[in-house]
Amino acid sequence: MSDYTPPKIWKNPANLGGQWGGLNQPTAGARFEQKLPVGNKPFQLYSLGTPNGIKATIMLEELKEAGISEADYDLYRIAISKGEQFGSDFVAINPNSKIPALIDQSGDKTVRVFESSHILLYLAEKFNQLIPADHTQRTEVLNWLFWQTGAAPFLGGGFGHFFHYAPEKIEYSINRFAMEAKRQLDLLDKELAYKPFIAGDSYSIADIAIWSWYGRLAQDNIWDRAGEFLDVQTYQNLQSWTEKIAIRPAVIRGLQAKYQDIKQSSSE
Repeated sequence: MSDYTPPKIWKNPANLGGQWGGLNQPTAGARFEQKLPVGNKPFQLYSLGTPNGIKATIMLEELKEAGISEADYDLYRIAISKGEQFGSDFVAINPNSKIPALIDQSGDKTVRVFESSHILLYLAEKFNQLIPADHTQRTEVLNWLFWQTGAAPFLGGGFGHFFHYAPEKIEYSINRFAMEAKRQLDLLDKELAYKPFIAGDSYSIADIAIWSWYGRLAQDNIWDRAGEFLDVQTYQNLQSWTEKIAIRPAVIRGLQAKYQDIKQSSSE
């Protein structure tokens, strides 16, 4: 049992330890000057192949699969382990310094879009794809899109952090968030017992958002041994849905999308 007692006022320990401890700080904003590359395609995507990052590449590939050539994009790697998300150009796109971040330069005015689920919604509305026109059906898609937005931090920042990234294994923390992760998996499994996709009969942006986290977890493709630890194979409806989405050509291409590295120098 830890003998730690919280002080009256928290002080920054400078380095929390673990994989991300040295990068995290209690302040927002740019930490260094940066010049991000900008290509000529309609969309400029600055991202990485994380569960949130793959939402955007899958969505853009789904749009291209639907024959929408205007959804072409340039894709740039933001190496978050190196802190590139704290550069001035990236922060200008997303002041929260999280990937993915998107620039739409297809119109008269350049539009920035940040937060992965908002990128899905923005693109769905722009091209009238993967979101129903019917109000009731659309609301159900948004129910599940926002569910993912609220639930995934407990999976990633909670379970994933303490199970995989934390510098020490804390039994209470792992048990607390494993309990919540399994509750979420059980919820999805029960919902998918009576419908082919999470929001009903049609594949939608809600499926992309949820699959990028929970489908990848069902495949045990996020954190080493996490799927085994959570016994994901017992969720048979979730597994069937995961496999159905995994074989979509656009999903395969979205996972295999080639990133361009940022080559310019940055001065701190």
